[in-house]
Amino acid sequence: MTLASIAVRNVWRNRFRALMTVLGVAVAVMAFVMLRTVITATNVAVTYAAQDRVATRHKVSFIMQLPRRYIDTVRAVPGVRVATWANWFGAKEPRHPNDFFASMAVDTDSFFEVYPEMSVAPADLARWREDRRGAIVGDVLANKMGWHQGDRVVLRGTIYPGDWEFTVDGIYRATQRSVDRSQFIFHYRYLNDSLPAARRDQIGWMLARIGDPSQSGAISRAIDAAFDVQDVQTTSMSERAMNLSFMGMMSGLFTAIDVISLVILGILGLLLGNTVAMGVRERTQEYGVLRALGFLPKHVTGFIMAEAAALGAFAGLAGLALSYPVVQQGLGRWIEENQGATIPYFRIEPATLALAFSLAVALSMLAAALPAWRASRLTVTEALRRLD
Repeated sequence: MTLASIAVRNVWRNRFRALMTVLGVAVAVMAFVMLRTVITATNVAVTYAAQDRVATRHKVSFIMQLPRRYIDTVRAVPGVRVATWANWFGAKEPRHPNDFFASMAVDTDSFFEVYPEMSVAPADLARWREDRRGAIVGDVLANKMGWHQGDRVVLRGTIYPGDWEFTVDGIYRATQRSVDRSQFIFHYRYLNDSLPAARRDQIGWMLARIGDPSQSGAISRAIDAAFDVQDVQTTSMSERAMNLSFMGMMSGLFTAIDVISLVILGILGLLLGNTVAMGVRERTQEYGVLRALGFLPKHVTGFIMAEAAALGAFAGLAGLALSYPVVQQGLGRWIEENQGATIPYFRIEPATLALAFSLAVALSMLAAALPAWRASRLTVTEALRRLD
């Protein structure tokens, strides 16, 4: 039996206090993992953004529309391989009026060519293109709503009022983390033909795949230059730049998350420090006995530090065990189903787990440093004379 093994067993000498400390630190670790996962998950859209895709929107605002005829001009710009368009529909499933998912009217001939990471079976894609009221839905949305291929679906329009009937012709799956798996994709012509003449032939934004990703800036400028003399002007940028612009709107949120993370680490250190300090004080006489038997001050220090490290490890492992059901399976699943347009992939990264566990152990040892130093400075007579 070594001093380290004895130190580990000593963690549970006062079981109630140790258990309460482990639970408290575990909750703090879980909260830390959740906050860091929010940041890493939000970065997914930038990290995995397509390098060969350029987005074009109205120069004033993303919510303002463009003339559909603009797509022909974009397709004629040198360097553009294929271009498509989409229009935000904004509908609700009547049985789940509080659930949000992206619903878009798209160009059936080119949309999935521009988004190859949205994988649809060829037979389903062919069926959808022939079905004016057909829809392709994400696998996460289909599972959530209980939809299957061939089902009749009615959505209630918000931007475009009324009940709109669709048939689920296929279900797409994502081959990249940046894809929202809760989208509802249908025919633009179904929407356009149902609108009054004054509202027809308007689209929300355009997307183009280019031949040389290194030329995305030049191609974006060329697209915008083509519309400089038009009444409606545009702003074009790479998909990564557009995602970065969205993230820039949330910079204040990220700052707040960083501050809260630091507060959590402070709470974690205080919890561990209090438990370690109480344990050292209660066992001061035992340390005096060890010194009388010939153990050196460094052995006392090592004994206390090993006990603190074991406590931090137990608490860290408990926090990681809580993180999977609460953060990934609970919060993460809800976010992917309801906020997939913003955070399409919400999973705990291994690096986050390693960081959280390392901090739990490191802060525990840091909290034990002062009590361990004080205990090592006591003489044998001082330690044996002290009463608790």
